[in-house]
Amino acid sequence: QVQLVESGGGLVQAGGSLRLSCVVSGRTFSWFVMAWFRQAPGKEREFVAAFEWSGMPVYTDSVKGRFTISTDSAKNTLYLQMNNLQTDDTAVYYCAKRSGRDYRTPTNYDYWGQGTQVTVSS
Repeated sequence: QVQLVESGGGLVQAGGSLRLSCVVSGRTFSWFVMAWFRQAPGKEREFVAAFEWSGMPVYTDSVKGRFTISTDSAKNTLYLQMNNLQTDDTAVYYCAKRSGRDYRTPTNYDYWGQGTQVTVSS
C-alpha cells in the first residue's frame, strides 16, 4: 500500500517562499510518476508540476519560473519549492502517484496524500 504524506504548508506573505515535502512509503516506483496538484476553495483540482517520462519537469503556466519540483531518493521525498508566492497560489496542495499516461489529468492518479494548506496573504 502506497502512502503519501505532505508537509510544509503554511501562511506566507505575497512574494515569500515555502517548500512542500511529500514522503513516499509502502512501495518503490519511478519518480517520473509523481506530481503536485492544488485545489483552491470552490475550484477544481488542478495540475501544478510533474515529471515527464523523459525525466524533464513540467509545470502549469502560472507557476513557471517560480516553482521547482525535485526529489531526494535517499529520503523517499518529493519536493515543491515555491518562490515569489502570489495570492492566487492559495490552495490545498497534494502530491499524487500517476497510474495513467496523461500527467495533467487528476483521474490518472491512483494515490493521493492528505494535502497541505498554503495561504498567501497580500
